Amino acid sequence: MPQRKNDLRRRIKTVLSNDRDKLLRHLDRLEYHEMRGGDNAAIAEKKRAFEQRLARAEEKKARRLKERPRVVYGGDLPILAQRKTIIDAVRRHQIIVVTGETGSGKTTQLPKMCLEAGRGVHGLIGCTQPRRIAAVSVASRVAEELGGHVGQSVGYKIRFENKTGPRGYIKFMTDGILLMEAQSDPLLRSYDTLIIDEAHERSINIDFILGFLKKLAVKRNDLKIIITSATIDPEKFSRAFDRAPIIEVSGRTWPVEIRYRPADQSESDEASSPHIEAVLDAVKRLKERRESGNILIFMPTEQDIRETCESLEGRRYRNTLVLPLYARLPAARQRLIFQSTREDKIIVATNVAETSITVPGIRYVIDTGLARLAEYRPQSRTVGLPVKAVAKSSVVQRTGRAGRLARGICIRLYSEEDFEKRPDFTPPEILRTNLAEVILRMLHLNLGDIASFPFIDKPRPRNIRDGYDILLELGAITAENGGYALTERGRHMAVMPLDPRISRIVLEAVKENCLKEILVIAAALSVQDPRERPPDMEQEAERSQKAFVNPASDFITLLNIWNAFHRSSSGKSGKGKRSFCRKHFLSFRRMKEWSSVRDELAAILDESGLPSEASGSGNLVGEQLYEAIHKSIIAGYLSQIAVKKEKNMYHFAKGREAMLFPGSGLFNGGAAWIVSAEIVETSRLFARINGMIKSEWLEEVAGSFCRKSWSEPRWDPLRGEVVATEQVSLFGLVIVAGRTVSYGPVNAEEASEIFVKQALLEEGITPLPPFLKHNRVLIDRVEAMENKIRKRTILVDEDDMARFYRERLGPAYDVRTLKKFIRQKGSDDFLRMREEDLRRWLPAEELERYPDQVDVGGERFSLTYRFEPGSAKDGVTLNIPPRLLHAVAGRSPDLKIPGLLREKIHALLKGLPKEYRRHIIPVGTTAGRLADLLNSETAGDDASFLQALSTALKEQFGVAVPAASWPIDSLPAHLAVRYALVDGKKNRELRASRNLGDLVSDSVDHTIDEDLERAMRAREQGPFNAWDFEDLPRWIDIPLKQKKIMRAYPALSDEESAVYVRLYRTEEEALFKHAEGVRRLYELHFAKDRKYLLRCLQLPENLRKSIPWPGGAKVFEDMLTRAAVRRLISGTVRERDEFLRQAAQARPIIFETAQEIMTSVEPVVRLYTEIRRRLSDMKKTGRGNAATSAFIDLLKNHLDRLVPPDFPARFDENRLSRLPVYLRGLSIRAERGISHLEKDKAKADKAAPFENALEEIR
Repeated sequence: MPQRKNDLRRRIKTVLSNDRDKLLRHLDRLEYHEMRGGDNAAIAEKKRAFEQRLARAEEKKARRLKERPRVVYGGDLPILAQRKTIIDAVRRHQIIVVTGETGSGKTTQLPKMCLEAGRGVHGLIGCTQPRRIAAVSVASRVAEELGGHVGQSVGYKIRFENKTGPRGYIKFMTDGILLMEAQSDPLLRSYDTLIIDEAHERSINIDFILGFLKKLAVKRNDLKIIITSATIDPEKFSRAFDRAPIIEVSGRTWPVEIRYRPADQSESDEASSPHIEAVLDAVKRLKERRESGNILIFMPTEQDIRETCESLEGRRYRNTLVLPLYARLPAARQRLIFQSTREDKIIVATNVAETSITVPGIRYVIDTGLARLAEYRPQSRTVGLPVKAVAKSSVVQRTGRAGRLARGICIRLYSEEDFEKRPDFTPPEILRTNLAEVILRMLHLNLGDIASFPFIDKPRPRNIRDGYDILLELGAITAENGGYALTERGRHMAVMPLDPRISRIVLEAVKENCLKEILVIAAALSVQDPRERPPDMEQEAERSQKAFVNPASDFITLLNIWNAFHRSSSGKSGKGKRSFCRKHFLSFRRMKEWSSVRDELAAILDESGLPSEASGSGNLVGEQLYEAIHKSIIAGYLSQIAVKKEKNMYHFAKGREAMLFPGSGLFNGGAAWIVSAEIVETSRLFARINGMIKSEWLEEVAGSFCRKSWSEPRWDPLRGEVVATEQVSLFGLVIVAGRTVSYGPVNAEEASEIFVKQALLEEGITPLPPFLKHNRVLIDRVEAMENKIRKRTILVDEDDMARFYRERLGPAYDVRTLKKFIRQKGSDDFLRMREEDLRRWLPAEELERYPDQVDVGGERFSLTYRFEPGSAKDGVTLNIPPRLLHAVAGRSPDLKIPGLLREKIHALLKGLPKEYRRHIIPVGTTAGRLADLLNSETAGDDASFLQALSTALKEQFGVAVPAASWPIDSLPAHLAVRYALVDGKKNRELRASRNLGDLVSDSVDHTIDEDLERAMRAREQGPFNAWDFEDLPRWIDIPLKQKKIMRAYPALSDEESAVYVRLYRTEEEALFKHAEGVRRLYELHFAKDRKYLLRCLQLPENLRKSIPWPGGAKVFEDMLTRAAVRRLISGTVRERDEFLRQAAQARPIIFETAQEIMTSVEPVVRLYTEIRRRLSDMKKTGRGNAATSAFIDLLKNHLDRLVPPDFPARFDENRLSRLPVYLRGLSIRAERGISHLEKDKAKADKAAPFENALEEIR
């Protein structure tokens, strides 16, 4: 029995690769059932089924062996000389490297040699090609040589087209197709031989395939691998595959003479590059030899090609055709290169002519030695396309183009020394590309970590890190156990043959309900742009394609092209579609490819169980559809968002700055935010494919990638909670600035502190809760005690009060939580303070010396005490109703306020002339004795205080002081009783003075004042929105009763929505009011102009969102328009004609003026918000340090005084231009002062006198 099993396994090894695994699994199941025992009849039946299946597989293999095509070789290709060597190597080695020049026959003859070596029976001979056109053409050629047609023994498979048959032996395909097949068949059982052609091109697909095959070769020792390369470093391939043998095939080339002719940098003018001038000179010399033959010129850029072609055509060489060649050139123009002509050709090409396209008939090559080489830069996530010197291997390839037909000449426009210094080989694509797609594919194929994958050249660690970061950003992978694993989203992305960013867009479109549109856009981003710009018809092409352009989005432009193409060609023949493409300068081939990619994506989604094209935009139209499309695009290009810096210049995420590409529909537009699908560096960093977005979309799409910070935590009485200003950033860009949010969930501890301080202690809650009203009464009572004794030592400080609340409330930061605590406790009694809670001590005896009421002239008056040094109300005030003024006249309350007597007497005695003072020394003792005497003898007396003092002084000390000698005017303010007339009903102070006589005389004029007020009000007019009233005189005289005439001063009064003509008592007040009124009338006059300004002139979006002043950006920008009006007119106009004349002069320049103000204001707003944020951060860092907090509060005060909310309207242009200087100075002071508070204070003290003097002037 064991022998029989071994025989079966040996037989299985001889069948086709595809059948082996299935048969081995079947045999394993059969052996399992035999081991378990059971129904012998059933087991016997299973054996018969297996043997029948094995027999069919053997018959299949025998049929393939019998039907194998007969190999025929023709021609004299150089590789045929090595046929036996190659066939022998294929039989003896698992992996070989075949190297040879282009044209040696490697691509067409190697598959046939593999057939002759016995390959292709157990599986297909697979041949990969870098380009689709090569796979198709080579398959056709080999099929013809084997005497058949494509689809029989020889076939091909490229994207969107499969021309292979069930009885095929040789299959040509692109690199990408093999990689896609590896996803569903990781062991590639369909093949017994793989030929990786053109491996020297070292594309990322080729390098990935080679690494994949190195690992696969260990698992499948029956698989033969042949790597073909030009003569470019074949040893590297051999080393990578454990010293695989190298077979060299000679080429068919003629000797090429090399001439070095370095370009002279000094010969070029400003209009052309040195290498263009050098090319023109080289062509001239060749043409002077009058030898026939085509010339191939290698130039680095399309622009260089256009300029060179124009210059060569201008020289009109006889019998010479000048042709450009580059990848984006329309196919029809490319075909001209291959057509036979009587004229010689000068072909000016990029490096596409090195290997990708073989240009026939070349005898002369002119090589600038330059090319654009794509380089991915992970630090900025941009693709650089710098013009660089090509490597030696590329130089050799270029030179070889001149020796295909006969002896040739290659002119190198650089020195031999330059050539020798160049690197041997161009860096492979794996070292200069975005690795996200490779990593995604490896994770999907379970190929392990990219860092340990056997690439021929190991990718750089920073590129690997960037690849993982991109996939994390896209949500395709998640960090797991020190490595990375695919997410569900990542698995769906991996099956799409797209850049991961684009596949992410597709998946997001399913969520956003715009898949129909996104499939079109995603396909467009995956293929070459179908728009063509023939060199001699650029303007015509631009006009024809202008109808497709959407000024807000290049993505919508692509959608417009698609819709127009399908709408215009619906139901038409292929001829009609071609006609549409010709009319609009669209490549028909690329449009077909675009359609094929879109259909392929829809099919993949359908196979994956995801919604496909049936899930279109549905009910989304207009702005909703635009938003859905661009949110989907943002999901794929999250780190390629940008905010406008200035015209066409944008700040991109991760610190990049790029310019809109001139070909973008957004160029010269006003989009504040954009998303870009392509950021490329050529002459500078350009954003090529862009769409306008709104910053508010970003937070939703970005999710956890957003970074939030908070500043200026504060109590908001309207919201009833502690709030802060939130800033949301995404990859370094502020996407939300100045948003007010609840601060409690962010920082409960700090929010609770602010709630206690600003809501409770500062009574910021509206309406005031009963417990705060109760506590306020007690605080006022204790403060009244302090006001009487003029000492701030009784009331506890804020920390003690805050502690009281914190101990009882716990973490509370809003009214809702406060009410919840009170509800839980059953009442607010636990928050009600007692007077003892608020007092440090109680000066009971001293307080008795300061009565709350006094009797004067038989009437009772209340006293108010204020302890506010410097204030007009400092000291004690006697409150007098106007009807009782007569009771006070000629009387004094001083003797009835014992607490003031000693200090007042002391001050008066000190101020006496020396001749009196020397008799009463020591003054303090004398003052005490006199105070005690007056307190005991004159208590309750209305007599004049000075009279009583003079009498006591004479009686006690024998010193007679005349009334005029008392220094009553030099008394400190708080020692002189203040008299105030008060309105009893409204409890409002009408007039006040420390000289009772002034108050009495003023009351005599009170009647006249009332008459004048009535007369002035009667003459006022309004409201007005235009100058629809008479000219205004400087003053008018108003007759009153008793033949009195009073003068009044007319002026326009600004009352916001209109102006009024009002009268004022002083000219000074009238002039001030009139200036503001005139400015308001001009603003009303220019209302339509200001609306236009508001539409056209807006601050950049990031500044608009960070405006810190009340009303935000809308109010601020409105103020800017008002400032423009105010700058252009005079506020002294009093005649209607002059008003209209100034308005006519201002209107033509109002827009220009507003722009100037906007230019001046932007840096001020930017600096103000930045400094305010930094000050808040400093205060937060230094929390707990009272000196630091005081310093920051002082600077914030200075900042707000420097830049008040209305600064654009308040300050003239000179002051505005200086504000940034002042602000930077304040910033420097903050940075230095925070570390040296004492030094800053010393400097501030020196400046204090000047600051105080300024305050007095104000």
